[in-house]
Amino acid sequence: MESISIKAPLSGVIYPIEQVPDPVFSQKMVGDGISIDPINNILTAPITGKIVQIHSALHAITIQHDSGLEVMMHIGLETVSLKSQGFKVLVKEPDQVSCGDALIEFDLDFVATHAKSLMTQIVLVNSEIVQELTKAEGEAIANETELMRASVEPSQSSKSSNEQSDGETTFSDTVIIPNVTGLHARPSAVLAGLAKKYDAKVELVKGEDTANAKSVVAIMGLNVQHMDKVQLKVTGPNADVAISDIFPQLEQGLGDDVSAVVTATGVVEEVEEEAPTTRKSEDPNVLLGVAASPGIAVGTAFLIKEETFNFEETAKDAHKENVRLDKAIEEAKNHIEALQTNLQRQKDDSKAAIFAAHKELLDDPEIIDIARSMTAKGKSAEYAWQSASNNYAQQLEGMKNEILAGRANDLRDVGKRVLRILTGKEIEELALPDNAILIAEELTPSFTANIDASKVKGFCTTTGGSTSHVAIIARSLDIAAVAGIEAQALEIEQGTPLILDGSKGSLRLNPSESLMEETVKQQTAISEKKAKDLSHAHDDAITTDGKQVEVVANIGGVEEAIESVKLGGEGVGLLRSEFLFLERTTAPTEDEQYQVYKNALEALDGRPLIVRTLDVGGDKPLPYLPMPAEENPFLGQRGIRIGLEKPEIFRVQARAILRASKYGKIRMMFPMIAILAEIREAKAMLEEERLKLGVDPIEVGIMVEVPSTAVMADLFAKEVDFFSVGTNDLTQYSLAMDRGHPKLASKVDGLDPAVLRLIKLATDGAHKEGKWLGVCGGIASDPQAVPVLIGMGVDELSVSVPAIPSIKAEVRDWSMSDCEQLAEQALNCDSGADVRELVENTKGA
Repeated sequence: MESISIKAPLSGVIYPIEQVPDPVFSQKMVGDGISIDPINNILTAPITGKIVQIHSALHAITIQHDSGLEVMMHIGLETVSLKSQGFKVLVKEPDQVSCGDALIEFDLDFVATHAKSLMTQIVLVNSEIVQELTKAEGEAIANETELMRASVEPSQSSKSSNEQSDGETTFSDTVIIPNVTGLHARPSAVLAGLAKKYDAKVELVKGEDTANAKSVVAIMGLNVQHMDKVQLKVTGPNADVAISDIFPQLEQGLGDDVSAVVTATGVVEEVEEEAPTTRKSEDPNVLLGVAASPGIAVGTAFLIKEETFNFEETAKDAHKENVRLDKAIEEAKNHIEALQTNLQRQKDDSKAAIFAAHKELLDDPEIIDIARSMTAKGKSAEYAWQSASNNYAQQLEGMKNEILAGRANDLRDVGKRVLRILTGKEIEELALPDNAILIAEELTPSFTANIDASKVKGFCTTTGGSTSHVAIIARSLDIAAVAGIEAQALEIEQGTPLILDGSKGSLRLNPSESLMEETVKQQTAISEKKAKDLSHAHDDAITTDGKQVEVVANIGGVEEAIESVKLGGEGVGLLRSEFLFLERTTAPTEDEQYQVYKNALEALDGRPLIVRTLDVGGDKPLPYLPMPAEENPFLGQRGIRIGLEKPEIFRVQARAILRASKYGKIRMMFPMIAILAEIREAKAMLEEERLKLGVDPIEVGIMVEVPSTAVMADLFAKEVDFFSVGTNDLTQYSLAMDRGHPKLASKVDGLDPAVLRLIKLATDGAHKEGKWLGVCGGIASDPQAVPVLIGMGVDELSVSVPAIPSIKAEVRDWSMSDCEQLAEQALNCDSGADVRELVENTKGA
């Protein structure tokens, strides 16, 4: 055993590698090590050895010790995009260097203002040969502080001990590298991680050169650039399997953003997204938009004007402007953090999460890079920041993905917050009249969160959609809202009488006195019904002829579990466990998850809890779970497929759920099951963990979200204890319509007879095997869907927490016999609209 001292190559503050804001380093995908935030600009050799690799961008260098230990130093984060600008290498491959020799000189100011961070990583890239490793803390002094001490076995090789290179050699097709900055540290680490899963020898081939695909350093040493042609070469067992696994991910960028495309002329361009369409009304007194928050508001128009800022465009001292900008951003972060903390104290987690996202936007390196490039050209901090944030917001706004487009407004909100600090401008106080209906091009989440609901009865904006943060806040405030309203709304005069219908997405101008009176009566009736439903919230949901239906809650955390009990919920039909995994840089530990599930069970006080296992994928990736971009993420790696691909994540969650089972009735549910093999594999892993823990079995169910599961429901029912139908996904997969598509969203209706027939197949299949079926998708919370679902034999309705009292009341309004007759007719309707009309006519009869 040899003990190797690794000296600090730079002076500065020492950070654990786990705190580096880049999952490739923090998750130790490159290797174990440490990070330094440097205060000097000369990188020196931390050990004596041979230079084995210098990256073409000159930001990373690797030294190999005589023992075989390889130490890579990576200056800054996202510095590969600088393409060597600001870096000067003082050595070459394969120079022999001594500890303390100068390796790279870099422009500290330039790199600091053009990169995401100056944090420099010192990583043991073949840390598998390290038997023991100690790390320093505090501050480092270059060439003096012992940063790490590694005990290694010199006879060991970095080559995997079980690697087999005997047998036939298989080559993949040629891949044209889509990564704009080539195979730098991040994609190289992802590729190495994929290759290490296989016993065979895996190599990357570029022309006449090859590299060990299990070595990050070797891959980077191959100097693979954008548009280079490479192949995979695999020798040994399962070569075909390795290629079929690795090749598509190499083709798709290994987790890098490869949204840019190359034209026939070789020019890189961004793909233009289709702009959303706006509904038009034929009635001149009615303007149409998108339903953002339900409810009806009667009041008068109050127009909100766009906030403007006055400042100089140019400035002489770029450094001074960058300092001003940095201070303003930090102050804005502090304001947001205070607001977030206050909302958390008020148990308003949905709003708090929105402002947590705002804080993340202030750390976005792309926006800061754009702003600093402008200050470097003589622009003021105000001008640079406004331009950068607005340009980025416009890019988001143009995307067809409604959720991403909705983030544009969040970015403008953040932008204005920083501009107010830079310009010293105070937020204007608005003299709002009573019963105001706000009209604006857009409202920011910050503004909306502070609306006086006693005066503001509703609002409409010409931008945004139903999934925007503003819409979410409006629903939490229980005020009506319409997004994407026709642009002529901005021409309405102050004080104009209006009726805003947030459920239908409409705004009526100059209604008659009689219509306004009628609408007010309607509002009163709705309020009275809400109060009545709430007063009977804890009564059972039993039809008039004695059929009981279980009404439970869809929740995203412990606070909602507590609230569901207050509102009469009979348990939890869906705990979206991904809330534990989002908005963080590392996966939640087993203990963290266990504590949440335990707390939820205790809050439910004996009522059942169904935990859906992690449901993420290409459409909602995790920063610490690198996944290649997918052309259609809804048909790719998501739901249970992630758990089977990454069994360590699944097993940790399974153990946490099993451990919590002694505190109440907990059930486990797997998302996106499409074939029988998936449920069998998931159940096998669950059983292995159960036996290790020595706990009793728990009930296991699956989400019915794809047509194949509904069609084969009788076979799936033999494998599980229950079904839960996710109607949101089932609808889009059945109709082949993206529920977020601006042109198709109005046609995506969970009450479409095609979807209803699939639900009926699933219900019949479950009941045939003596199993129960619930519905946890959007239509479970839709009063018009309730009698149809009951009539088809659905046993449980899992609804949004606020909807619990009204859905229980809806069940009590119907007889089972009427529901069965209604369901039979609904299954033979032509469209979802026809089903809704049928329900209304039947209820009114």
